[in-house]
Amino acid sequence: MRHRLPATSLEVVKAPNFAYWLRMQLALTSAKLFGFWDHPRPNATEEAEEYTFVDEAYANYKYLRPLTQAEKNVREIVFKNNSSIVRLPGGFQKKASLTIGAAGDLMPAEGLEHSKDIMFEKISDVLLDVDISFANLEGPVTEQKVEVKFTGGETAPIMGFTVSEFDTLAGHKGKNFTALSFANNHTFDRGLEGLETTQRIFSQYGIADIGTPKSPEDYGRAKIFVVRGIKVGFIAATFSLNGLQLPKGETHRVHMTRLSSREVPADLGLLRKQIDDCKAQDCDFIVASIHWGYDFEFFPRQKQIDAAHTLVEEGVDLILGHHPHVIQPVEYYRTNRDTNRVAVIAYSLGGLGFRWYTAPHYALGLILNITLTKGAVDNAVRTYVESIAVIPVFQDILVSYNGDRKIKRLEKLQDQLNQDGTRHFARYLSKVKMYADLVLGPQNTRID
Repeated sequence: MRHRLPATSLEVVKAPNFAYWLRMQLALTSAKLFGFWDHPRPNATEEAEEYTFVDEAYANYKYLRPLTQAEKNVREIVFKNNSSIVRLPGGFQKKASLTIGAAGDLMPAEGLEHSKDIMFEKISDVLLDVDISFANLEGPVTEQKVEVKFTGGETAPIMGFTVSEFDTLAGHKGKNFTALSFANNHTFDRGLEGLETTQRIFSQYGIADIGTPKSPEDYGRAKIFVVRGIKVGFIAATFSLNGLQLPKGETHRVHMTRLSSREVPADLGLLRKQIDDCKAQDCDFIVASIHWGYDFEFFPRQKQIDAAHTLVEEGVDLILGHHPHVIQPVEYYRTNRDTNRVAVIAYSLGGLGFRWYTAPHYALGLILNITLTKGAVDNAVRTYVESIAVIPVFQDILVSYNGDRKIKRLEKLQDQLNQDGTRHFARYLSKVKMYADLVLGPQNTRID
């Protein structure tokens, strides 16, 4: 049974005081009337240390009216190629293959434990029934009391999962994620307790944490997986910790670097250090998990594209981006370092649902299902992306018949488009599809 649920966080936010509320309403009304925030704001920032009231108002505007416009030339760059160029080169002699399933943000939502072995049942074949499965955990598992409060103002909400809520997110019917990125702006929301509890729980579930070193010696090191004879290195970084400071002596605990600042260019030094570590360990393929970008913007900024291309030319083969909470294009970039190599750059995979909010842009996410193949070509051993499926999925929220439980289930968009449903649900799906087509286009998407 479906039920009226909040469309965005602004339906539940409480302004810290009347003056703040009045200023915010004036800013949002003016922006809507004159349209000056319907295009990417040139001097925007996502870093808490730089945040002002105007940045908060700009973000709130996008919660309600996500940005469908791109900076100049961005569309031309990201849509230059489509997935048809992803193939093994002529004369390639296959030796081994593996599959990767990758998704974006796993978000907190009260009562997730009611969705265990339901949430992933329609998408486990492409996300979890693979050799390496990946997503980003947007908040720590904690033994502290978990309350969700949106109080307004210029500070981000404090995230967190109970252990029972995480049990739903860990996987499906005993098949858990291989790795979860835990380098994001909410990593330190519950302090060291949250970070360490999360790592302990990951270990209990057999999940590797990406981007949160336990010792100073591990800082700047990659996480290595050897599967089916292929060595895959994962590197990670987040742009911020929402202004929270790691304690003295613990600054190694999160891979953080400035990536979404208005004041300085993207600092790629920490990611380069991890790339070098992958090369030193003779990795066949390098995956970068990057928490970056701008909330509720359907296209990356030019400076992100420049940074992504730099990282790819320096050795990264697959970029898995997250943080904007909406999807962004998947770029297929033929590298200069190896003209046979097509790097895949997913600027934002969106998320697998955003709390219980139902606005179409919140609900939509992407799953990448990728086949890597290792073999010989031109007397050299190489590992390439052999094939890729980009699969739009969305969060469907049900309410139990007695109305006391909300249940989350993720659906493949195409599966639901092929079903008969209510007129209201059909209209909703058409809006979800509109955003998928905007970002991916039919030529960039293969839906299984």
